[in-house]
Amino acid sequence: METDERRARRKGGGKDGGGDGGGGGATRAFRNREKVLVVAARGITHRYRHLMTDVLSLLPHAKKDVKLDTKDERHVLNEVAEMKGCTSCMFFECRKFRDLYLWMAKTPAGPSVKFHVSNVYTMDELKLTGNHLKGSRPVLSFHPEFDREPHMKLMKELFIQTFTTPKGHRKSKPFFDHVIQFSVADNRIWIRNYQVSLPADKKRPGLDTMSLVEVGPRLCLNPVKIFAGSFAGATLHENPHYVSPNAMRADSKRLKSNRYGAKVKAKQRRKAHEAANRLDPDVLDHVFDE
Repeated sequence: METDERRARRKGGGKDGGGDGGGGGATRAFRNREKVLVVAARGITHRYRHLMTDVLSLLPHAKKDVKLDTKDERHVLNEVAEMKGCTSCMFFECRKFRDLYLWMAKTPAGPSVKFHVSNVYTMDELKLTGNHLKGSRPVLSFHPEFDREPHMKLMKELFIQTFTTPKGHRKSKPFFDHVIQFSVADNRIWIRNYQVSLPADKKRPGLDTMSLVEVGPRLCLNPVKIFAGSFAGATLHENPHYVSPNAMRADSKRLKSNRYGAKVKAKQRRKAHEAANRLDPDVLDHVFDE
């Protein structure tokens, strides 16, 4: 009889869970089972790999997998996430060993967002004084711009489901001691991580006495496209302000080539001017030749 009760509790979610035995119609309590799969593509540089390690340290509910060999068949990540029991996926993809792209997707149905990552600073590079306990749950702070446009609301919900540590997770700590801030400026999303610093002389500090100390890492996300599916599907939104790194480098080279062409033309004009306006020979040029 005792074994049957334990089995009923396990199926019903505990003593207060739903079921036929003694529940009286009580509903089963909701439990957040979000897990995030963090994967990198083959060819990622050491600097971006350190960034992925820093992001993993902020997500105690994340699972890491080996590098993905292919860059075209991203749908295989849905199968990997299903085998790992994950509901979200963060895919770091490096192009030309210099451009980093971050895919954030809800597997397997979607949606998914592709970001271009810039202004990357890892924890090893910053050497900041902030330090929070590993595995603690974060407080997510969002800019008011996330509540104005539909595509910004979608990205906000994706950030919440990805970066929120489930309550009671076995690798998490049951308190909050750091803040992850998502700011919007220049049509980009800036991510910062701060430690909540408490004064040492007070046992019950108030909000006015607390301070924030930056921990790291730092990164900037420039949205490229939002897809209806997971790593595929119809395009829900395309950023009109996005300029690809290849186009920016082409403009820079074109500007340098224009400067070089202007210098060559200036030299040619100077030679033509000197040839057309030759000076008369000076009578004193050969005074000291003998």
